Amino acid sequence: MKHAIKAPSVGESITEVSILKWRKANGEAVKNGEVVLEIESDKATVEVAAEATGALIITKPAGERIPVGAVIGEIDDSVAGTAAAEAPKAAAPAAAPAAPKSNGNGSGNGHRPSGPSPSGPALSAQMAGPGTAPVRGHTVTASPTVARAPAPTPAPTPAVPTGPQYVDQPGDRRVPMSMLRQRIAERLKSAQNTAAILSTFNEVDMKPVMDLRNQHKDAFKAKHGVALSFMSFFTRASVEALKLIPEVNASMDGRDVVYHDYIDMGIAVGTERGLVVPVIRGADQLDFVGIEKKMTEIAGKARDGKLTIADLTGGTFTISNGGTYGSLLSTPILNPPQSGILGMHKIQERPVAIEGKVEIRPMMYLTLSYDHRIIDGKGAVTFLVHLRDFLEHPEKLKFSY
Repeated sequence: MKHAIKAPSVGESITEVSILKWRKANGEAVKNGEVVLEIESDKATVEVAAEATGALIITKPAGERIPVGAVIGEIDDSVAGTAAAEAPKAAAPAAAPAAPKSNGNGSGNGHRPSGPSPSGPALSAQMAGPGTAPVRGHTVTASPTVARAPAPTPAPTPAVPTGPQYVDQPGDRRVPMSMLRQRIAERLKSAQNTAAILSTFNEVDMKPVMDLRNQHKDAFKAKHGVALSFMSFFTRASVEALKLIPEVNASMDGRDVVYHDYIDMGIAVGTERGLVVPVIRGADQLDFVGIEKKMTEIAGKARDGKLTIADLTGGTFTISNGGTYGSLLSTPILNPPQSGILGMHKIQERPVAIEGKVEIRPMMYLTLSYDHRIIDGKGAVTFLVHLRDFLEHPEKLKFSY
């Protein structure tokens, strides 16, 4: 018997996914529950596990985009399969149902797939940490087809050029953008087109935080098993500053300003596939230990490509640390619909005036990019002043572990 592997549903608004890579080769033996491929959407990457034991038949190659619910492979439980992997290649889908044709917006037959399929592949949203097993779930199959007269096919609309058409030259290498990179581009451009983005700057003397961290980092790690990083100080300081200037933690919805009486902190993380912003939910309820544990978890998941839709959804404010790459100053772009994003930068020793004397101090430039439709200059500048005060007087953050 052949068991169909179908493109899983990975989110309510997602109707098209891309096959990132097959973990198993065409004809190779697979076991029930074993991960066979990785699927990429415009928001996250998920693993698909087999729901039968047998030989894998690949019908859609890596790199191909398919509608949610389309058949991408089969598992033949009447065949043992080969032990050695052979190169994956696309095979003609003999008895597999045909994948619905795209209507131009990646939604298949024009309707969202509905109904859980017990025979579909399982999604593995593997959490970071030892001994954690993949989470198995159901996929969504396409709606049943009803016989009817074929509708006339509308004439294709000519593509409208968005800029100069590039002509490849010898030595050029053309690579299609991933779905994640396309989504990043769309969101960033949308932010520039809709928000009134302005940036304000300040600087902070990092010596008090560095001294406190150096004093406690070894004991902190020994007790809790996680490192004490600068990010937890910036997260805690941002939380306290956001409480004082709530409009920086707000969002704009049409003509309404939505104030959030909670703080879900987005932490921008650079990965091989592009920038992602996992969210630490309830950051205002976490102490230093809780923040460090959450950051360790999401960093590991981002590195291993295990972030789920839930990890990337929401967020009321974002922190971006360009200093890890050596950036001295930048103006980060808003993460819609948020109204503010904090840019951290490289810590650099500079001469500064301290009580009438010139001293060499570890200084960092801070940037707040904000939506001027919601936040006035006074609020933005005051936010950074509060942030600087908390960092230069970390005892106000009630550091403990």
